[in-house]
Amino acid sequence: MQKPTHRNFKRRPKRYAHPVDAKVGDRFPLSIKKLGVEGQGIGYFKHKVCFVPGALPGEVVVAEVTVVHDNYLEAKLHQLRQPSPDRVTPKDAYAGLAGGFELETLAYDKQLAFKKQVVLEALAKFKPLGYRHYWVKDTLAAPHPYGYRNKAQFQVRMQDGHVVAGLYQANSHTVVDMQTCAVQMLGTMKVINTLVKLIEELAIPVYNEANQSGIIKTLAVRESLATGQIQVAIITNTAKLIKKHALLVAIEDQLPEVTSVVQNVNPGDTPLVWGNETTLLYGQDYITESLMGLDFRLSARSFLQLNPEQTEVLYEEAAKALDLSKDDTLIDAYAGIGTIGLSLANRVKQVIGMETIADAVQDANNNATLNGVTNARYEVGPAEELLPKWRSQGQHFDALVVDPPRTGLDNALIDTILQEKPAKFAYVSCNMATLARNLARLVPTYRVAYIQPVDMLPQTPRCEAVVKLVLNED
Repeated sequence: MQKPTHRNFKRRPKRYAHPVDAKVGDRFPLSIKKLGVEGQGIGYFKHKVCFVPGALPGEVVVAEVTVVHDNYLEAKLHQLRQPSPDRVTPKDAYAGLAGGFELETLAYDKQLAFKKQVVLEALAKFKPLGYRHYWVKDTLAAPHPYGYRNKAQFQVRMQDGHVVAGLYQANSHTVVDMQTCAVQMLGTMKVINTLVKLIEELAIPVYNEANQSGIIKTLAVRESLATGQIQVAIITNTAKLIKKHALLVAIEDQLPEVTSVVQNVNPGDTPLVWGNETTLLYGQDYITESLMGLDFRLSARSFLQLNPEQTEVLYEEAAKALDLSKDDTLIDAYAGIGTIGLSLANRVKQVIGMETIADAVQDANNNATLNGVTNARYEVGPAEELLPKWRSQGQHFDALVVDPPRTGLDNALIDTILQEKPAKFAYVSCNMATLARNLARLVPTYRVAYIQPVDMLPQTPRCEAVVKLVLNED
């Protein structure tokens, strides 16, 4: 047979993915093969991926289509025909309904195994050099998989003539009324429920999304594990908060553990929870939390990990990865209010940190003063600009710790790290996909010694990890 040439070879027509042969409301049996990164069960219907929240690997379910995409389906669990032996009864009725409980039906040891697998799959997707040989350790379990969450940020709405507070139902703006929540610290739920009762009794108008009317949109309540202090942030649609005095008197009378009440104004229809204007209404403008033997003052918008008990575990893992000495200068990038750097200051010669948010830098420096830490200072600015500046001023540094947001390291910062080459480097990540993508650039200048997943948020698919990076010798 004559080989095809460029003259007589007939090019095959391009193959386009055919739309899924299904419509909303269709039901069909589905075998669940694995979990997706968001904790959804994944099966295959006519060779197309079908995501089913609440379904577990090994289960046979009847799936009901809720959304049809060109190449995949979204469905809900209509019937559970063959349950997994790893399925457990959730403490929350909201499991599978609202975010924050996606894995609550999965046995805890299997949750830990899943989070390790998330790391492995992210590495396989982005393929940093040598990734098949990375040592990914078993996930460190949380000692208390329930009652750990120190902050509740609940939307407030009217339903059936009553004020309710809770999280949005998945893929909607329907608020799930949460009078109990097993992952929250008890004090946060007591305060939320009391505030809902007071708002209804005082007839303070709550936000109506349809016409953007009403006043109270969101309640953010944070509890200190160390001191028991609770801060309330009332996020409003308007600067005017009617019945404010009566509300504050009732809070003082019924909730003595509340030591701080602030109002944040965030008008109109916006995806952002917080606005720019925050006013102190009662008490102090901060509460105090203790980590690693240090006290940290937290204003309403200060970032702090949601699981204070596991936060100490996470920071200790970062310290192990850095293997610090008393002669080291440690750079604390993405420093926030200084929690990581200040907790490690007694192990090094000095800590120099940076953060782009001026208020956070002020908090970090204030927290250093509060704890008598004299060998740490923080400046405002991006790390990719400050590191070369400090180096040009003759500042030497030996170690670097980064704890970036979910978007990962800024590309300009990666360029700077590859130029400056600090010998000791710990990467704390809350997003395994961006971690793996960043590692693809950092290796081979650095070698991945190990990755240690840490379960900060049990009952959810969220995972944190600490990576020990070692500088390769030229």
